[in-house]
Amino acid sequence: MKLRNKIFIIIFGTDTRAGKNFDVVLLWAIILSVAIVILESVSTLQEAHHKFFISTEWFFTIIFSLEYLLRIYSSPKPWKYMTSFFGIVDLLAILPSYMGLVFDQTTFLLTIRALRLLRMFRVFKLGRYIREAAVLVRALQLSIRKIVVFFGAVLTLVLILGSLLYLIEGEENGFTSIPQSIYWAIVTITTVGYGDIAPATILGKILASVAMLTGYSIIAVPTGIITIEMGKAIKSEQKRPNKVSCPHCGHENHDPDALFCKICGTKL
Repeated sequence: MKLRNKIFIIIFGTDTRAGKNFDVVLLWAIILSVAIVILESVSTLQEAHHKFFISTEWFFTIIFSLEYLLRIYSSPKPWKYMTSFFGIVDLLAILPSYMGLVFDQTTFLLTIRALRLLRMFRVFKLGRYIREAAVLVRALQLSIRKIVVFFGAVLTLVLILGSLLYLIEGEENGFTSIPQSIYWAIVTITTVGYGDIAPATILGKILASVAMLTGYSIIAVPTGIITIEMGKAIKSEQKRPNKVSCPHCGHENHDPDALFCKICGTKL
């Protein structure tokens, strides 16, 4: 039990030197493994350094596999960890490499490539070690309803603009259907401006100008919403209880000045 508690403190805790060192090593492993996946997608590099990519990938797979098993072993509630968001991400980070051993490389080549792309889930492992990530997630959660309403209004606007351009321009000017016109409205109102479809009539150009000016004004709306909620999230994060995990029962929500776990009495 002492060994299990020590492993728990190192892996799940961040308030000890060993825990911090473990997080730093794991962070670099995640960043390097993701970089390897990106470089491996370059065909020239993949052909020239195929053995290097294979050996490096299995090196990182073994590291993350050991980490995953140690988390299950040391967690007070293993099933809760395994079914949590980060538990699923940890599993997805190692699963593709093992599944690649099962499939025949000739018959299921495309399947293996798709599975190997799932290794990019390792980037989500970074969120566990970045305190500010919790603030951003909290801000997005608080903003979601307002953003949904905002996008509903934008969707209504592009439907109206698309329908009007379809009536004004018609098929002879490239607006062959309402969905095609809605696509033009989205491209225009987001100020992307591909230029593959453009109004030719004077009335259509006037409406396009209105859409462009409107696009500049609405782009700032979601940014403002999230910025306000981030300010609120930062304030609430500063008032949150101590998140140090109890090495015995795993409880986290302690008082900021707590020295002992309020559930089991173990020293924090």
